[in-house]
Amino acid sequence: MAKGVIKIRTNKDSSLSYDVIVAYKDQTSGKWKHLWKTTDGSRKADKLKTKMLAEVEKNDYQKPSKIMVETHLKEWLNGSVRSTVSPATYELYKIIVEKHLIPNLGSVPLSKLRAANIQALYADKLGEGLSPRTVQLLHVTLHKSLSNAVKTGLLSHNPMDAVDQPKVERRAMKTMDEKGIKYFLDETRKNQDGEYYALFFCLLFTGLRRNEALALRWTDIDLLGAQLSVNRTMQFIKNEITFKPPKTKTSRRSIALTPVTCTVLRLHREKQNKIRQKAGLESVTDNDLVFCQYNGKPYLPNSITHAWIKLTRRCGLDGIRLHDARHTHASLLLKQGVHPKVVQERLGHASIAITLDLYSHVAPGMQKAAAAGFDGAVIGDGSQTNSLESR
Repeated sequence: MAKGVIKIRTNKDSSLSYDVIVAYKDQTSGKWKHLWKTTDGSRKADKLKTKMLAEVEKNDYQKPSKIMVETHLKEWLNGSVRSTVSPATYELYKIIVEKHLIPNLGSVPLSKLRAANIQALYADKLGEGLSPRTVQLLHVTLHKSLSNAVKTGLLSHNPMDAVDQPKVERRAMKTMDEKGIKYFLDETRKNQDGEYYALFFCLLFTGLRRNEALALRWTDIDLLGAQLSVNRTMQFIKNEITFKPPKTKTSRRSIALTPVTCTVLRLHREKQNKIRQKAGLESVTDNDLVFCQYNGKPYLPNSITHAWIKLTRRCGLDGIRLHDARHTHASLLLKQGVHPKVVQERLGHASIAITLDLYSHVAPGMQKAAAAGFDGAVIGDGSQTNSLESR
């Protein structure tokens, strides 16, 4: 007959741990043996004790695996991660595992990994100057890998459940106003014979992501119908450029173009043809990239980001990132009274909640406009107000 007890232990950080100890008589040797597991929280401890006792009674108990954290992380990376995520995401996980997790936790037996070990790792990394955002990525990566260990039976519970996720303060959003956009585009037109003018114009007037714009082909743009279709995105890994479908259904979308944007794109194609003609190259075809080098080869994503940084600094707009072109587009639309649902669709956000959360700073202006609009719709020309005042 197996017996189980729970012992409460106070950790160095004053948190409580619960040791679950189950004693049972080995059927072969007749000797008493003990199984020992630690968890966080009294309810978890009760559930764990019940589970361990049931497994012992059925003779179905598995001893904790002797596998090390390093071995598990490598097997997780090369197994479930590589086959289920994009190459870019895999590379990100791999960097985090090899650079941060294995050097610090790799030699710990998987079954002995505790919340205190992980919390100490976060504190050390922040102390070394690692950004809270990067430490948060460590948290996400480790949580996924240990969840996999629970799923495959290597662990009975995930120690990450007792770990506090690092807090990340959202970076203040910087956007251009109407004057800033005009000045910036004027300067872009003058720089390097306006090489990036059409691209930066398009980013500001459509809200496209950088890698969505760099993946556009002329066949994705209908200048007569004034519409642009996002069907793929650029990926740059290990100095190799590839194109792939967007991550989500909402990222694959159609965006209505303004008449001016259509004119800019039309002139851009004419300019591309003139440059190619001078270089003795074939004319632009519908399958060619819209934004690329003069010979049709893709731009490197980072070269576009660096060009943007140089231009914004020249214009006194230092601190406005390339991705802020997208925020600028959304903020101006919302200020003009465009419905958030339309903005969500243009940006390709998964839900309207994301859009409203990101651009909550625009909400006060929207509230005033909505109140004024309600007055205008219900009260009309003000005769009702005059009538009320005369009473």
